[in-house]
Amino acid sequence: MKKEKPIILTLSNGLRIVIRQSDGNVSYIGVAVNAGSRDDPADREGLAHFLEHTIFKGTKHRKSWHISNRLESIGGELNAYTSKEETLIYTNSPAGNAERAIELLADIIADSIFPEHELRKEQDVVIEEIKSYLDSPADAVFDIYEELIYAGSALAHNILGTPESVRSLRGSDCRGFLDTRYTPDNMVIYAVDPGSPARIERLMERYFGRLHFTSSGLNRVPPEVVKQFDRTIDENGHQAHTIMGTRLFGRQDPRRYALFLLNNHLGGPCMNSRLNQEIRERRGLAYTVDSNVALLSDTGTFNIYIGSDREMVQKCTGVVRRELDRLAQAPMSERLFNRIREQYRGQLLVSTDHREAAAMSLGKSLLYYNEVYDAAYTADRIMQVTREDLLEMARLIASHPLNRLTLQ
Repeated sequence: MKKEKPIILTLSNGLRIVIRQSDGNVSYIGVAVNAGSRDDPADREGLAHFLEHTIFKGTKHRKSWHISNRLESIGGELNAYTSKEETLIYTNSPAGNAERAIELLADIIADSIFPEHELRKEQDVVIEEIKSYLDSPADAVFDIYEELIYAGSALAHNILGTPESVRSLRGSDCRGFLDTRYTPDNMVIYAVDPGSPARIERLMERYFGRLHFTSSGLNRVPPEVVKQFDRTIDENGHQAHTIMGTRLFGRQDPRRYALFLLNNHLGGPCMNSRLNQEIRERRGLAYTVDSNVALLSDTGTFNIYIGSDREMVQKCTGVVRRELDRLAQAPMSERLFNRIREQYRGQLLVSTDHREAAAMSLGKSLLYYNEVYDAAYTADRIMQVTREDLLEMARLIASHPLNRLTLQ
């Protein structure tokens, strides 16, 4: 991808846009919305996710089939996902089709009508999606864990909702959520396209400049820290799925770069991560072990997942605690520190070759930070982390009582 500097602009209605001109043959355009399951009304759990499904089901100008065919007919794609705090509606298409993608995105946001017959069908689809997660212990354990660690807050409930809550949703709920959350002050449009940035800006102004929904404002209450829990749920499964973790800070905290580096070293995706080496390679205690960081606007978690035999859970959790304590005892050697820092920097730079994910990161970065912090920016910040920063982060995590949930 050609590394032109991103252009950040604001449309006449206050909607922020970020454009990066590329040298590729594919156009990536999408809308990032600062709204997710955390923003579901208390009696409408799953609404943000259900809206993400049904926003494609008809507008004042198009039926469902016409929406799905608009980009697919030229080899492109229209898709979306919902998380705790964001919804992303994204497209890819052959270069030269930017207007088609931008007009389609604006149409479904401004003029979706949520036909009742389409909603009923989609309720069945989402309920089947809920059931599929319940049938997968490796997925279900994360939902149960979040219910426990965020108990008493809007972050606790499942992104998908429940079959009962999904059945209760109506088109008026979807339209109301869209009108008050998909607003110019709460969205960002991104485009990575080989065309002229000036033309992309004109197209966005033409199609999105007409949006003037009034935001109701986010009403996010920081979740309280719950008492430490250590639970085992026995469902007579073949394998034990364990999560150990703790609450930390939110995504704005400058210590996040040290946390990212520590996470990558401890349980990142590479075979040489500490936990993979100690639990799987040296001892053969588990098939899967990894760690992850999930930072939100005002809170976050650091978690370790282990998929093991039921009899190996205690041994695995013991290794995890010893590795955390070891990292918190003293600064690691300068040679090892330089190696793990360079490794993570390289992984970040390699990730930019995934063009669609890199394009999405532009929109999400502008949405959350009002700046574009791409992989190259993050890699530079990682190289500024010191051994002392890493030690301080390890001590912070080690000082927290680790919560544990095992589903077996």
